[in-house]
Amino acid sequence: MQKIKIGISTCLLGEKVRYDGGHKLDRYITDTLGHYFEWVPVCPEVEYGLPVPRESMHLVGNPASPRIVTIRTGVDHTRGMKEWTKDKLRQLEKEDLSGFIFKSKSPSSRLGGTKVYTSSGMPSNKGTGIFGGAFMSYFPFIPVIDDERLHNPNLRENFMEQVLVYKRWKSFLKNGSKIRDLMAFHTNLKLLILSHSPKHYSALGKLIAQAKKYQPDVLYSEYIRILMEGVRLLATIKKNTNVLLHIAGYFKKQLTSEDKRELLEVIDQYHKGYIPLIVPIVLINHYVRKLDEPYLKTQFYLNLHPICDFRFSE
Repeated sequence: MQKIKIGISTCLLGEKVRYDGGHKLDRYITDTLGHYFEWVPVCPEVEYGLPVPRESMHLVGNPASPRIVTIRTGVDHTRGMKEWTKDKLRQLEKEDLSGFIFKSKSPSSRLGGTKVYTSSGMPSNKGTGIFGGAFMSYFPFIPVIDDERLHNPNLRENFMEQVLVYKRWKSFLKNGSKIRDLMAFHTNLKLLILSHSPKHYSALGKLIAQAKKYQPDVLYSEYIRILMEGVRLLATIKKNTNVLLHIAGYFKKQLTSEDKRELLEVIDQYHKGYIPLIVPIVLINHYVRKLDEPYLKTQFYLNLHPICDFRFSE
């Protein structure tokens, strides 16, 4: 299985690049996700040129455009860090990343909620790390998360699905560029999008229906914008239940009364929180294979990626 390229803060892999000479090795990242992801490590401070160990830094000034300054001596590294960041982002364009895991509580990498200190010394938790903020602006559709959020099961599930959807989008761009190819891609994503946001699925459907009115680059840009915006919304038990009931409708003329009753009972047990999502999914996939249901065989929702087994077992 080809691994998925993911950017990551170097310290999370166990490299001693922290300001204090230490690391922040995350065994879940290395030992579990490492089976599926190929890491592209980035340490802004060290790659910018600072030593290990080094004086710690923090963000100061305007939270919308903070400066990064050493805490004890007050040396301002903002200009140099921003220049390095511009070069690094251009390098990362060539890496074909499908996601990025940032170190939380880092003045260079944190995605949001970073303390930014005012002239009075009072902190505001509204800042974004210099590199982390620039990355999100430069690559607006690449999924991102930090190590703290990664250990929240719901946020981790959402991040993984974003990564896999984005990777499939990139494969689509490489392998097909006609409207009919986009329609097929959209059809295969239907149930997955519905599990996150019926509103965004509707918006994408309207876009596809009017596809011939757009130039291809405009059409694809708008499609991926709406798609990733929708997939960022958390799938819920209620939305998953609606999708499962929708799937059950494909079997109403093929299953026996007993089999239909069993499937609906399993879906109801999931809806009530008695069983994980893996149970109705496994049962449905059994019927998909047994009955050779062509439409459901192509649905990403049922066949996303082995890494998404976790989304059913939490």
